[in-house]
Amino acid sequence: MMGGYVGRILRVNLTNGTSNEDTLPEDMLRKYIGGAGIGARLLYDERPFDLKPLDPDDFLIIMTGPLTGLPVPASCDWAVINFNTQTGKTIARAHGHGYFGAYLKFAGYDGIVIKGASKKPVYLWIHDGEVEIRDASKIWGRDSHETEDLIKEELGVKDASVAAIGQGGENLVSGALIQCDKHHHASKGDCGVMMGSKKLKAIAVYGNMGIPIADSKRLLEVGQGWREACFAPGAPAGMLYKAGVTRLYAFLAEHSMCAAKNYLSPDMGSQMAFAYVKACATGKLKITPNACFGCPIACAYKSEINYGPYKGKVATLSGGAEALESSASMVGITDPAEVQYITDLYDRLGLDAPVGLAMALAFECYEKGLLTKEKADGLELRWGDMDVILSLLDKVVKREGFGNVLADGPVRTAQWIGGDAPKYAIHIKGAGGLHIHDWRAGEWSVLLGLALAQAGPRFEGSGVDGLGAEPDLGYPERTPPEHLFEKEGKSKAIRQTAMHKVVGDSIGLCMFTFSSIPGIINTILPEALMAATGWEGFTRDEYLLTGERILNLERVFNVRCGLTPEDDLNVSPRLLEAPTEGKAKGIAMAPYLKDMVMEYYDLMGWDKKTGKPSRETLERVGLEDLIKDIY
Repeated sequence: MMGGYVGRILRVNLTNGTSNEDTLPEDMLRKYIGGAGIGARLLYDERPFDLKPLDPDDFLIIMTGPLTGLPVPASCDWAVINFNTQTGKTIARAHGHGYFGAYLKFAGYDGIVIKGASKKPVYLWIHDGEVEIRDASKIWGRDSHETEDLIKEELGVKDASVAAIGQGGENLVSGALIQCDKHHHASKGDCGVMMGSKKLKAIAVYGNMGIPIADSKRLLEVGQGWREACFAPGAPAGMLYKAGVTRLYAFLAEHSMCAAKNYLSPDMGSQMAFAYVKACATGKLKITPNACFGCPIACAYKSEINYGPYKGKVATLSGGAEALESSASMVGITDPAEVQYITDLYDRLGLDAPVGLAMALAFECYEKGLLTKEKADGLELRWGDMDVILSLLDKVVKREGFGNVLADGPVRTAQWIGGDAPKYAIHIKGAGGLHIHDWRAGEWSVLLGLALAQAGPRFEGSGVDGLGAEPDLGYPERTPPEHLFEKEGKSKAIRQTAMHKVVGDSIGLCMFTFSSIPGIINTILPEALMAATGWEGFTRDEYLLTGERILNLERVFNVRCGLTPEDDLNVSPRLLEAPTEGKAKGIAMAPYLKDMVMEYYDLMGWDKKTGKPSRETLERVGLEDLIKDIY
């Protein structure tokens, strides 16, 4: 086995309670790299396409990359790959950070392939090449943070990394996530639901096994230059680090990019973000950064609340404002203490965006008279009412009464309410598990990229409207303000950035250390891969071709599951309409969506009528073996 890889994957069958080691297929390594790529290929090869979602024989795959756990910036990524139960016809991929990915490799494995379902709650304990399937009956029903603490106490290993589901995953709540190391989570695509369906409460990992490196001296040299490049002007890592405790929330607020009230009020979203920044500056919130493995940025943080009814509470949050929006401002909460408390509660319960979006839909429908108090279990759904919101959350995770409706996400909630409710449900391809910002405010590329992402609505190809420039892809600066609300060029930028992003997701890195960095594609990542693995001649062209190969592999998976071009146009009307306030007031993306999607098809070599990659495309990217599956 070459450097960068441990060389082993763990296979677990929860139905019969067995596990065994398997070698990491060497013929997959350079072709698919690891993480997202190898995980997608394993799912494609091993999951029957006629299998029903959440069937006991369904798969949950966790994969690291060749740089995960090595001395390069933020080498902390671990990918979770499974069938997407929200879209019902695509692959799903979630990414977690913290220490879990690195510790899994230190424990002796590059990845875990899990199938089957236990009859009773269990958790996995993986350490130094040993695997135990342990009883989790006593911790079933506990939140993710409690689960982590109880497992560490039982194992007597305080430094273990624990990835766990909360009550949301146990009860198969739409969008349920996997929480790890208290600050971090793998979300999008119902990976927590998949764990809950298998009665798998958690996975704990720890070990002292080494990871071979082909040329450690060279890798350290590349890593040092890479860290310096991360903080180049305009790079996301540098901007996040400089922003400190405010995490760029002021920027989001100034540009009307914070979503609120089911996307009805960008102004309320800005109010929430500005209030957070002020609370940090005045000491109402005491922020302590918390870094992932190998991370020079530390965008996750502890937030100690120093005022009001939640005084003394400490929220352990991840970086990014999306969670604050989907759990708080989406239902009208703007007070910083309440925002921090409820966002932390979502993490503990193991909930993601679909719950917040379903609740926001209900609040809007109640306001419009489409939903009665009686149907809402006697609750008056007033925006920002913490008592009502907490009561609803309790019902959701227990699947009680109206909470059982909300637990199935915004689309099914809208169908249950009826009338015009489906017009107001926020989703892409029927999935409410999307990244929540108000992308209508000049970041159409991100929104289009979410619609076109092969692994469900997640960050894949985001173009250069938002995160920043991509000099190595021919974009020395982000889209100028005067061109933000134009369709020209966005499909091409999405294709280019998607090829880059999916390889970064396969290598084992946080996106903040491989996005918008000069030299990252042309030299840094190819050199790091060669130093770690011992490969020769790995170039920029091979890097991008690998990304294109993985995207087409996922596309064929989706087509075989029934995806059509109409699904790529299935975007919530609210996300495409003109905001009534904020920077993008009066500007709508709806008239341009179809043209941009079809342009993307042309660039990717996909048929506009069927959505299939052409034979020529599959041959060019090295997927000749898949042609027979769709033709």
